[in-house]
Amino acid sequence: MNEYQIVVHDDAKRPAGLAAVTLAFKRALVSQLHPKMLMAVLLPFIIALLGAIVLLSLFWTPLTEWLNTQSADWGVVNTIDGWLLAIGLFSIKLYLIPLLAAGILLPMSGILGLIIAAVFIMPIVLGHVNKTHYPGVERKGQNATVVSAWNAAWVGGLFVVGWLVTMPLWLFPPFAVLLPIFWWAFAITRMLRVDAVVEHASTQERRFLWQRHNRQWWLIGSCLALINLLPPAWLIMPVFSSLVFAHFGLEALRQHRLSETSQ
Repeated sequence: MNEYQIVVHDDAKRPAGLAAVTLAFKRALVSQLHPKMLMAVLLPFIIALLGAIVLLSLFWTPLTEWLNTQSADWGVVNTIDGWLLAIGLFSIKLYLIPLLAAGILLPMSGILGLIIAAVFIMPIVLGHVNKTHYPGVERKGQNATVVSAWNAAWVGGLFVVGWLVTMPLWLFPPFAVLLPIFWWAFAITRMLRVDAVVEHASTQERRFLWQRHNRQWWLIGSCLALINLLPPAWLIMPVFSSLVFAHFGLEALRQHRLSETSQ
């Protein structure tokens, strides 16, 4: 049985809701093991790594010095720091300042890797999955590169601003975990749901798919954001995330067109 026959067999099942999300993850995992997709992992990883090296080398010292200066006005932190020093332990600032600096600079390189994946890797991903799983899905998108680049730029910019503005809330325990998950879920979802269908879907079809499957898009993005908390996953996340969204988006588009044809 060839791959096209497998796709036809899946049509009868018409997965929806959580089943469609699960199917997208399963297909993405299989696709990720393909040599072409394994090679595609290298580009966003190298870009993110180089970005991290440049950001840390250029901004680490001035940023930590600025944070040290600003920390003089952090009342709660200074109070806790004084208590710890008074009982002969350690200065909390000695560890807090480097952690804050890393928390500011490293996500900047991470979002750069995601932008690279969205603009440059997603077309490679779409070409691969379109050939292996969705050969009958016609490309009706227009100005795909412009739409993708603009979307990546504003989502990436909002991610950076939102991340920096909400960082003070990390001092309160729940937000130190919830905020990174939220911002990565936002960036992954709003960036990759566009790129997943921009080449194949018309403007009307894109709007329909985003509204019709809004919950599934965000569920996928949230699951990937949780996985993104694990450092070993950083190596493959840009490409794997692109694969999950591509599989879900093209399957949703294929089923939408089938339903339109059958009416």
